[in-house]
Amino acid sequence: MGDVNGKKLISYCGSPEAVFREKKKALMKIPGIGEATVSSILSQKVLERAEKEIAFIEKYKIKSLYYTDKEYPSRLKHCDDSPILLYYKGNADLNAERIVGIVGTRRATDYGKESCEKIIEGLAELDVLIVSGLAYGIDTCSHKSALDNNLKTVGVVAHGLDRIYPSDNKTLAKKMHRNGGIITEFLSETNPDRENFPQRNRIIAGMVDALVVVESAKRGGALITADIANSYNRDVFAVPGDINKKFSEGCNLFIKTNRAALIQSADDIKYVMRWETETKKPAKQRKLFVELSDEEQIIVDLLKETDQAGIDHIVADSGLTPSKVASALLNLEFEGIVRSLPGKIYKMT
Repeated sequence: MGDVNGKKLISYCGSPEAVFREKKKALMKIPGIGEATVSSILSQKVLERAEKEIAFIEKYKIKSLYYTDKEYPSRLKHCDDSPILLYYKGNADLNAERIVGIVGTRRATDYGKESCEKIIEGLAELDVLIVSGLAYGIDTCSHKSALDNNLKTVGVVAHGLDRIYPSDNKTLAKKMHRNGGIITEFLSETNPDRENFPQRNRIIAGMVDALVVVESAKRGGALITADIANSYNRDVFAVPGDINKKFSEGCNLFIKTNRAALIQSADDIKYVMRWETETKKPAKQRKLFVELSDEEQIIVDLLKETDQAGIDHIVADSGLTPSKVASALLNLEFEGIVRSLPGKIYKMT
């Protein structure tokens, strides 16, 4: 039924359980929900499949992350088409302070691999979480380089967690389980079919603060991911390449059309994301005994509960208008009570 309609059903019915207890007549009144969807819900066969999946995740100690869970990637949660449920095996914090996605061609050149390694080495001092797709080429290089620099790295896969694709990366995946993890939205026994990869790409784009495209032809999964990242208002970077080389065409095109910022090293990411100033500047001293307005107090209380939140999340949970939220956040920043992070994310200082 899709994640958007799935969330709509839960919202109208009140909970996942209520969806399966609701009568057909009531389900048919929900906008966008057709008879085929309602029939599949009422058949209850899906519950048998759920029992099988529960047995699988319990046996292999896999975490199932529902989209309202605290451990669910908060950046991804605010994307309309984010998965209702994720399956995760690993130990990385999916809500780390800084997360960078790195993608590119499966047929990486020496130039692409060297660029990838150089960027990750430059990010190591910031303890960045590296996210990629565990595919051949730039993805594999990203994960390996992250591990070599003692960074946690998470692979987003287009199949169930009962397998690893490509199979050559099984050893790499085991290392990532110990220092990062593997995550998917797909049930066990799901094959890595072609149509699953664009779906997988939105998770990579949604989980990160910034996305880096290292090498790509004019068409390919990396550029799909970059387009999705742009639609999610993520910062997108691309490594420029030789104008005569096939696997530089996509990156050069994205830079040329202002869909990605040109990047030569990790310093470019630090500058654009303001991470360089964050590490060098002392934190602004929070004033004591600041008298807060009603709107400011609501936002402070919300951020104390969630640690950090996007502006859309704050507007939704506070019940305030966007203009009042923006004004209150600006005042709270001036007072040193909250600070802004890339992607319109706010947290207490």
